[in-house]
Amino acid sequence: MTSPVLQTVALACERDLRLLFENLDLRLASGEMVQISGPNGSGKTSLLRLLSGLMQPTAGQVLLNGQPLNEQRGELARNLLWIGHAAGIKDLLTPEENLSWLCALHHPATQEAIWQALAAVGLRGFEDVPCHTLSAGQQRRVALARLYLDSPSLWILDEPFTALDKQGVAQLEEHLAGHCERGGMVVLTTHHTLSRMPAGYRDIDLGSWAV
Repeated sequence: MTSPVLQTVALACERDLRLLFENLDLRLASGEMVQISGPNGSGKTSLLRLLSGLMQPTAGQVLLNGQPLNEQRGELARNLLWIGHAAGIKDLLTPEENLSWLCALHHPATQEAIWQALAAVGLRGFEDVPCHTLSAGQQRRVALARLYLDSPSLWILDEPFTALDKQGVAQLEEHLAGHCERGGMVVLTTHHTLSRMPAGYRDIDLGSWAV
């Protein structure tokens, strides 16, 4: 069995004095995609935030390459790309400025690379317009353009298909599967039924881990 890059051991999460799940064991190795499913309120976004180091577990631990996540903040930042449910972009900045700002800390990108990434998500010609003038779907594409830059191997995505049209959904499915087939890793939540999945795909239903 391939050694996991990301792993949880007996993970538990409490929110608003309610235990959402406990004793959750998850393994993610190179080339794998894990979809987190479950009913509303089951803790899907909370789990993603735990895996991203944005929350602390109620019990158990998250491991990165076999070591506690909270001891490897720098390593996590270099190896993780997180895109939350909101687009996470600044309305007054242009798509180019947003991507430059988002990438600056750990994975700086050239203007040419940014323009190519925006073209890949169908935003050619919108590189230098304020993002508040874009539609919700176009703003989502700005955020997703990060997936077309020189990005880390581990992608954690919360509802990435939100506001995308049919063509955008199909393109993103293909890109996520291709990333895994090239050795990358994806953890995502989505209410969308995937039609393109890599060989290393599996689903974890948090409803099965509810207390």
